[in-house]
Amino acid sequence: MGLLDRFRRKPKPGVLRTASSNDTGHLEEWAAARHGVEAFVEPKTTVTETTVVLVAHDGEWTRRRIDGTDGAKKFARKLGMPIYDAGIVGYPQRMRDYTARQKKRPNAS
Repeated sequence: MGLLDRFRRKPKPGVLRTASSNDTGHLEEWAAARHGVEAFVEPKTTVTETTVVLVAHDGEWTRRRIDGTDGAKKFARKLGMPIYDAGIVGYPQRMRDYTARQKKRPNAS
């Protein structure tokens, strides 16, 4: 443990963590490395803040926190990708297919 570690703020139990620049940075890098990426916004719940799921052309996906629905729309507009409300349209079949393929793969360890 470093000298300053004890002074760093730790999240309080029961307090939701909000989106950070690390979350947004991950989403930007992930989208830049893939094509055909679409965004699906997931609403805030009692246990998680608003999240966005990015889904690539092949179904590969990633999820991170985002600063609300408006933040997700701004993010998608900035990157020029379509954005959908996951609660209304659901998730694309290619995402479910990708997840199923990953479960069938033998462990690489």
